[in-house]
Amino acid sequence: MLFLRALLFYLGMWLFTVFVMGFGIFLLPFPFEVRYKFFRQWARFNLWWIKVICGISYKVKGIENIPAGNGIIFCKHQSTWETLALQNIFPPQIWLLKKELLFVPLFGWGLAMLEPIAIDRSRGTKALRQLISSGKKRLQRGRWVVIFPEGTRLLPGQKGKYHIGGALLAEKSGYPVVPVAHNAGEYWKHKHFIKIPGTINISVGPVIDTKGRKAHEINELAESWIEQEVQHLKE
Repeated sequence: MLFLRALLFYLGMWLFTVFVMGFGIFLLPFPFEVRYKFFRQWARFNLWWIKVICGISYKVKGIENIPAGNGIIFCKHQSTWETLALQNIFPPQIWLLKKELLFVPLFGWGLAMLEPIAIDRSRGTKALRQLISSGKKRLQRGRWVVIFPEGTRLLPGQKGKYHIGGALLAEKSGYPVVPVAHNAGEYWKHKHFIKIPGTINISVGPVIDTKGRKAHEINELAESWIEQEVQHLKE
């Protein structure tokens, strides 16, 4: 039964993807705000659809920690789910992602219209400079920047290296960091087709003031809070 429910979820997800991307291409001449508002419905639909079909809902703790202005989100990365949920929790945002995602048919085309920071990881310091330059421009336009500091999806209980790029952007821009922890990987498991019914807990942490702080300190503060909170979510 769980297999059939997952199959139905993915069928609905991809059918809606075709519908949204098909109409979304006509929004290319419009401002970012119009495009974002339209494509955001894709995320909202999938959050609703997975709740109806697979029985996965979520609850948010710490919503009061989201500041009035924009900033940089440091989020644990365990599944596709959090990329959807962040759009429902935070104001308009763009993402740091690997350039290859822009070449995925339909999905990548929609991503490109939302002005992400798409980097080629193999370029090393050039990619880092691109992140800082492009990230500052996005922040100055009032947008949130979403960064998964570990760089890739990990299984629950796993911890990767927190890369310095996002923290350098925070140091150079002076914008605050908001850490986010969750346990989505327990229900939407990485590289697993079947979805496990249940309630995902997502926690928004206190704002990290980055002014006067170096990148390594910002990174350590975010890492410490996220990893401790992930452990608390297991209890």
